[in-house]
Amino acid sequence: MNPTALVILDYFGIAVFAISGALLAAEKRQTLVTFIFFAVATGVGGGTLRDLLIGAPVFWVHTNGTLLICIAAALVVWLASRRRFAGKALLWFDAAGIAAYSTYGAAKALAYGVAPVPAFAMGVLTACVGGIIRDVLAGEPSILMRPELYVTAAALAAGLFVGLTLAGLSPSLAAAIAFAAGFALRGLAIARGLSLPAYKH
Repeated sequence: MNPTALVILDYFGIAVFAISGALLAAEKRQTLVTFIFFAVATGVGGGTLRDLLIGAPVFWVHTNGTLLICIAAALVVWLASRRRFAGKALLWFDAAGIAAYSTYGAAKALAYGVAPVPAFAMGVLTACVGGIIRDVLAGEPSILMRPELYVTAAALAAGLFVGLTLAGLSPSLAAAIAFAAGFALRGLAIARGLSLPAYKH
């Protein structure tokens, strides 16, 4: 993938996940320090685990930009009117983060020579771990324990990116399709209440 496009996708994923973390802090009526902590934990959590597993330098340790994006996201949510983020804003920011970060995670794993199936798994981990950390810190039920289409949307985006890349599609086009599909599936789940069937036996 074009390095510039990859950086944009990475920063976009960090920003929207950081906003989702700060939004949860807003729902809990927490302090600014908690806003920033939630934004950072959500923004870098999944990518940190990915980099540790694939043997890459942890992406936010050697640059100022990542943490500054998370802090800025927290400040934006802190300063904005609560009405601007009413309703399902948290879910929609999360949906954008899932689509971006699952695609980016799979792309980075492939770039580091990870095999296709583990690269797919890295995409899912990148997209989901930050949200899991956020929910656990806030005392919310983890997304893994809810039937709604969340991890499934991340899996769709990561799987499409890996599959389309292996099929010979340009990484940039594969990323655009994967992002759109992941966001669309999660968006449908939010708008229509779609969920996976639960075990009943």
